[in-house]
Amino acid sequence: MIKVLIADDHALIRKGLKQLLDDTEELRVTGEAETGIEAFRMAQTGEFDVVLLDISMPDKHGIDVLKQIKDSQPQLPILMLSMHPEEQYALRSMKAGAAGYLNKQSAPAQLVTAIRQVAKGKKYISSELAEQLAEGLSQGYQELLHQTLSNREYQTLCLMAQGKKLSEMADIMSLSPKTISVYRSRLLEKMKLKTNAEAIHYAINNHLIE
Repeated sequence: MIKVLIADDHALIRKGLKQLLDDTEELRVTGEAETGIEAFRMAQTGEFDVVLLDISMPDKHGIDVLKQIKDSQPQLPILMLSMHPEEQYALRSMKAGAAGYLNKQSAPAQLVTAIRQVAKGKKYISSELAEQLAEGLSQGYQELLHQTLSNREYQTLCLMAQGKKLSEMADIMSLSPKTISVYRSRLLEKMKLKTNAEAIHYAINNHLIE
């Protein structure tokens, strides 16, 4: 039996995932978390074989939670789930220690396959992510500008590209507007961009928004 912890702040999504997995032979949802802190605390119990972790948690960014869990439970496979397309967070998640990345639009059978695979200690690479990796190979693994950003800087860039105001970004990231301004300045400097408009143009050209 593969015991799964679902970490997602939307009750309906947790309910749907639980129903799907509990109806599947050898899979059981034995824990649910609706915040990043709760997910980390539950992961420490050692009662789970796989964690399904949403990128967009209300208190902590999913990749921050991923890193926190992997620091204390390095053997626990974590499968990232997100509404964001693979271009946004797949490679970043894998680099941070995720066993796989799935878009929430993926077919149920794909999710079941991914859970079974990571439970065996393997990585799950979707066809979309495989395509990205192949492109990286053909380009000689040239790191794109946005891949040099920290997770917070990258999140700020994506929210800017979505047209969010400073106050909205602060609410979403649970940080002060002043801190967001610092991240915005840093990302512009790292990416050698001069204005917000240039950053937004870059994000659109590189498919960082849906």
